[in-house]
Amino acid sequence: MAPPASLLDRYRGSTFEPVYATKVTVTGGEARHGRASGKVRSDDGELELDLRLPVVMGGEGGGTNPEQLFAAGYGACFHGALSLLATKHRIAIPDLSVEVEVAFGRDPIDGQHTLTAHVMVRLPGLELKVAQELVRATERICPYAKLVRQGIVSSVRVLV
Repeated sequence: MAPPASLLDRYRGSTFEPVYATKVTVTGGEARHGRASGKVRSDDGELELDLRLPVVMGGEGGGTNPEQLFAAGYGACFHGALSLLATKHRIAIPDLSVEVEVAFGRDPIDGQHTLTAHVMVRLPGLELKVAQELVRATERICPYAKLVRQGIVSSVRVLV
């Protein structure tokens, strides 16, 4: 069942109001390195995965990695937001697909690492202008698109 278009209703509060929250724990696995051999588990048990370093990065493969998880989350969120907008505007897009390419690489600014993300939206049968307007509107409301464009409120705490 698709979520209601009412999720698009504007919030008028003065502080962040969570609608849903989740917690995921990553442990290191046999290599004691989350990225290379980690285990991922959500607090409700619905997500349980093995993390593995991709072969091209010197790993053995055989599991997912943070880039795939980020791409999946970004793609699912963008697809969902676009679907809600289309429903609200009574635009039928039965064959909508969203492909997200995430790359992990060297950052020329600080010499360390960074990510890039590129979204490709397929809207077969839709007039180009309508498709472009719908995608631009989605970029403004999709939380992942907002995250990659303007950052996110975050914190890092140490627990011992």
